[in-house]
Amino acid sequence: MKPAGSSNSPASGKTRQDLVGRTSRFGVDVIIFARAIERDAVTRSLISQLVRAATSVGANYSEANEAESRPDFRHKISICAKEARETQHWLHMLAAACPEHKTKARDLWSEAKELTLIFGAIVRSCRAPADSANNET
Repeated sequence: MKPAGSSNSPASGKTRQDLVGRTSRFGVDVIIFARAIERDAVTRSLISQLVRAATSVGANYSEANEAESRPDFRHKISICAKEARETQHWLHMLAAACPEHKTKARDLWSEAKELTLIFGAIVRSCRAPADSANNET
Protein backbone atom coordinates (compact mmCIF):
# COMPACT_ATOMS: atom_id res chain seq x y z
CA MET A 1 0.00 0.00 0.00
CA LYS A 2 1.24 3.49 -0.79
CA PRO A 3 1.56 5.90 2.13
CA ALA A 4 -1.47 8.06 2.78
CA GLY A 5 -1.55 11.17 0.68
CA SER A 6 0.89 9.81 -1.89
CA SER A 7 0.25 9.74 -5.58
CA ASN A 8 1.76 8.07 -8.58
CA SER A 9 3.48 11.27 -9.67
CA PRO A 10 7.25 11.15 -10.14
CA ALA A 11 7.67 13.96 -7.61
CA SER A 12 6.08 12.01 -4.74
CA GLY A 13 8.22 8.95 -5.46
CA LYS A 14 11.34 11.11 -5.66
CA THR A 15 10.48 12.85 -2.40
CA ARG A 16 9.99 9.50 -0.71
CA GLN A 17 13.33 8.24 -2.07
CA ASP A 18 15.01 11.48 -0.94
CA LEU A 19 13.71 10.94 2.59
CA VAL A 20 14.83 7.30 2.54
CA GLY A 21 18.34 8.44 1.61
CA ARG A 22 18.29 11.32 4.06
CA THR A 23 17.26 9.18 7.03
CA SER A 24 19.83 6.56 6.05
CA ARG A 25 22.61 9.15 5.77
CA PHE A 26 21.55 10.61 9.10
CA GLY A 27 21.90 7.23 10.80
CA VAL A 28 25.33 6.68 9.23
CA ASP A 29 26.47 10.18 10.21
CA VAL A 30 25.44 9.54 13.81
CA ILE A 31 27.29 6.22 13.83
CA ILE A 32 30.46 7.93 12.55
CA PHE A 33 30.03 10.66 15.17
CA ALA A 34 29.50 8.10 17.93
CA ARG A 35 32.67 6.22 16.98
CA ALA A 36 34.69 9.42 17.41
CA ILE A 37 33.65 9.84 21.05
CA GLU A 38 35.83 8.39 23.77
CA ARG A 39 33.98 5.83 25.89
CA ASP A 40 33.76 6.35 29.63
CA ALA A 41 31.20 5.78 32.39
CA VAL A 42 29.04 8.69 31.18
CA THR A 43 29.37 8.52 27.42
CA ARG A 44 28.89 4.78 27.01
CA SER A 45 25.15 4.78 27.72
CA LEU A 46 24.59 8.15 26.00
CA ILE A 47 26.22 6.86 22.80
CA SER A 48 24.20 3.66 22.91
CA GLN A 49 20.92 5.56 23.32
CA LEU A 50 21.87 8.03 20.59
CA VAL A 51 22.72 5.36 18.04
CA ARG A 52 19.54 3.41 18.79
CA ALA A 53 17.31 6.46 18.39
CA ALA A 54 19.05 7.90 15.31
CA THR A 55 19.16 4.66 13.36
CA SER A 56 15.56 3.94 14.30
CA VAL A 57 14.38 6.99 12.34
CA GLY A 58 15.26 5.44 8.99
CA ALA A 59 14.15 1.96 9.98
CA ASN A 60 10.73 3.23 11.00
CA TYR A 61 10.44 5.32 7.85
CA SER A 62 11.09 2.18 5.81
CA GLU A 63 8.36 0.43 7.81
CA ALA A 64 5.98 3.34 7.19
CA ASN A 65 6.50 3.03 3.45
CA GLU A 66 5.20 -0.53 3.69
CA ALA A 67 2.26 0.36 5.93
CA GLU A 68 -0.83 -1.80 5.70
CA SER A 69 -3.30 1.05 6.15
CA ARG A 70 -3.54 4.81 6.56
CA PRO A 71 -3.66 4.54 10.40
CA ASP A 72 -0.67 2.16 10.32
CA PHE A 73 1.27 4.65 8.16
CA ARG A 74 0.38 7.54 10.48
CA HIS A 75 1.46 5.54 13.53
CA LYS A 76 4.81 4.57 12.02
CA ILE A 77 5.51 8.11 10.83
CA SER A 78 4.72 9.40 14.32
CA ILE A 79 7.33 6.97 15.66
CA CYS A 80 9.84 8.50 13.20
CA ALA A 81 9.08 11.93 14.65
CA LYS A 82 9.44 10.65 18.23
CA GLU A 83 12.77 8.95 17.48
CA ALA A 84 14.11 12.09 15.79
CA ARG A 85 13.10 14.14 18.87
CA GLU A 86 14.75 11.58 21.13
CA THR A 87 17.90 11.80 19.01
CA GLN A 88 17.94 15.56 19.62
CA HIS A 89 17.86 14.89 23.36
CA TRP A 90 20.80 12.46 23.28
CA LEU A 91 22.83 14.81 21.07
CA HIS A 92 22.23 17.58 23.59
CA MET A 93 23.39 15.31 26.44
CA LEU A 94 26.51 14.26 24.53
CA ALA A 95 27.35 17.87 23.68
CA ALA A 96 27.19 18.62 27.41
CA ALA A 97 29.27 15.58 28.30
CA CYS A 98 31.83 16.13 25.51
CA PRO A 99 32.19 19.85 24.77
CA GLU A 100 34.95 19.08 22.26
CA HIS A 101 32.27 17.45 20.05
CA LYS A 102 29.70 20.23 20.43
CA THR A 103 30.00 21.56 16.86
CA LYS A 104 29.33 18.20 15.20
CA ALA A 105 26.60 17.42 17.73
CA ARG A 106 24.96 20.75 16.87
CA ASP A 107 25.03 19.92 13.13
CA LEU A 108 23.45 16.53 13.76
CA TRP A 109 20.94 18.11 16.15
CA SER A 110 19.87 20.49 13.36
CA GLU A 111 19.28 17.60 10.98
CA ALA A 112 17.32 15.73 13.67
CA LYS A 113 15.22 18.86 14.19
CA GLU A 114 14.48 19.12 10.45
CA LEU A 115 13.50 15.45 10.34
CA THR A 116 11.25 15.98 13.37
CA LEU A 117 9.52 18.86 11.58
CA ILE A 118 9.14 16.88 8.35
CA PHE A 119 7.65 13.84 10.05
CA GLY A 120 5.44 16.03 12.23
CA ALA A 121 4.06 17.71 9.11
CA ILE A 122 3.38 14.32 7.54
CA VAL A 123 1.53 13.18 10.67
CA ARG A 124 -0.54 16.38 10.68
CA SER A 125 -1.40 15.99 7.00
CA CYS A 126 -2.55 12.43 7.64
CA ARG A 127 -4.80 13.58 10.47
CA ALA A 128 -6.26 16.62 8.73
CA PRO A 129 -9.03 14.93 6.69
CA ALA A 130 -10.13 12.63 9.51
CA ASP A 131 -10.05 15.42 12.09
CA SER A 132 -12.09 17.83 9.98
CA ALA A 133 -14.67 15.10 9.27
CA ASN A 134 -15.01 14.40 13.01
CA ASN A 135 -15.49 18.10 13.79
CA GLU A 136 -18.41 18.38 11.37
CA THR A 137 -20.50 15.74 13.14
